[in-house]
Amino acid sequence: MDQITPEKFKRRDPSLPKGRQISDDEVERITELLGDLLPRKDLLIEALHIVQDTYGHVSATSMAALAEFFRLSQVEVYEVASFYHHFDVVKENQTPPAPLTIRVCDGLSCEMAGAKSLIDELKQTMGEGIRVQPVPCLGRCDFAPAAQIGKRSVHKATVEILSHAATQPVAPLIPDYETFADYRSNGGYEILQQVLDGTISPDAATATMSDANLRGLGGAGFPAGRKWGFVRGYPGPRLMTINGDEGEPGTFKDRWWLESKPHRMLEGAQIAARVVGCERIYIYMRDEYPAVHEILSRELAALEASGLTLVPMEVRRGAGAYICGEESAMIESIEGKRGLPRHKPPFIAQKGLFGLPTLNHNIETVSWIPDILRNGPDWFKAKGWNEAHSGLRSFSVSGRVARPGVKIAPAGIPLIRLIEDHCGGMTPGHEFKAFLPGGASGGIFPAHMADRAMDFGTWEKEGGFLGSHAVVILSQEDSVRDAVLNTMRFFKHESCGQCTPCRSGTDKMVRMLEAHEQDERLFNDLLMVMGDSSICGLGQAAGNCVKHLMKHFPEEFTS
Repeated sequence: MDQITPEKFKRRDPSLPKGRQISDDEVERITELLGDLLPRKDLLIEALHIVQDTYGHVSATSMAALAEFFRLSQVEVYEVASFYHHFDVVKENQTPPAPLTIRVCDGLSCEMAGAKSLIDELKQTMGEGIRVQPVPCLGRCDFAPAAQIGKRSVHKATVEILSHAATQPVAPLIPDYETFADYRSNGGYEILQQVLDGTISPDAATATMSDANLRGLGGAGFPAGRKWGFVRGYPGPRLMTINGDEGEPGTFKDRWWLESKPHRMLEGAQIAARVVGCERIYIYMRDEYPAVHEILSRELAALEASGLTLVPMEVRRGAGAYICGEESAMIESIEGKRGLPRHKPPFIAQKGLFGLPTLNHNIETVSWIPDILRNGPDWFKAKGWNEAHSGLRSFSVSGRVARPGVKIAPAGIPLIRLIEDHCGGMTPGHEFKAFLPGGASGGIFPAHMADRAMDFGTWEKEGGFLGSHAVVILSQEDSVRDAVLNTMRFFKHESCGQCTPCRSGTDKMVRMLEAHEQDERLFNDLLMVMGDSSICGLGQAAGNCVKHLMKHFPEEFTS
């Protein structure tokens, strides 16, 4: 055994802080880079974005300087930076990523459109200065295969298109949208003004929302009016969050709303906050939507300059973590922490953001509020397919249809009518085989079940759900087994790792599918453990497609 020398026991200089030593110059560099950003812990993720955007990565030196700036331990900064996929953490002696990154979606709709071969060919043809990175859903499933170069989205990507785009500017392209002036000229913010001057009272607004049967359209479907009543029942101060982190594969409706009519959401959020008595609104947006971030920056500035009395609003960027679509994980992220779902109770209506009662809504949900208060609950209810279903819904439709995209259709519309009447039918040459009614976690069903209502309560009876209304259509050209494996690989990648049933269960499920394991008992045991023991909906619902593969497509399960 080597002799242990006294030098190996040399103590740290007690006058120096623990951890990696950082010079005053490095701290000053970070401080200047962050500008007016306050050294509050909840702004750590915003600071990490600034570093990533500036340097293309987050170095160990930058993390140490951020720890000094925020008065946090270096491990706290590291654990946050390393949790999110969009921060490229570079340790000492590691090589930073290439100056330019091409992100190619490998989600289900994009895989069906040839993303795998596209990724392989790009890796072979792109030069050393370009990184090719497969990523989960980019929220552009209607333009599959979708890609992003820098902050610029590329639709229906090919090697040729991406090779050319790599030589062009990489700033986001801003689509035409309804500006503040456009919206105001069409009667926008009149309903907010009626709430402000008392023409519409909080009790009346809450009753109208309840009577209209507006449901939460981010996945859970909880009645909006009832949620308002719950949060109003807790003593203030109260806060509001808007969940724009639509990461469910196949979902892109919120992006569509914000890239076309952003002020519907902004007015709806202001109304809800006033009615419930919330003192501040936090809009949590996917980092994958850079054009939306630019639109919100412009339109919030225009709104604040309008003279309207507003509840203060601020936008927080996500950082590439699907789990932050879960409301309590989103709140953890807004607080500057890892997006780990909280144990419940308490629910966020009682103890949410910064420990205060919090009203949380989805982008689409609040976008309907001005219309409902303007036209009344009966107007909205009558928009449903029949008396059993209320209102309109935004369906994100992708896959083997002639015209994919966001389709505004009656709640309860049979899926076959959504395909035929709103999507132009199937893509020529393709026959309807299977579908996902609610994204990767909503399950997968055979085409003969497409006569059922697309609304909450329908698919739960079949062990699935409608969720965020992300509809993916498969044809005879597609393997259901491959589609199920794609969804399970997604959940394995996106599990936050907090609980063993989800962390280990998704990994085990992927390995069993890859090995063509055919023991249904083994699969069902794992599904039961994941469903009963996972902390949040990711682990609880991750295996839905596997369950349906065995039940509805046994010939593919055993192949």
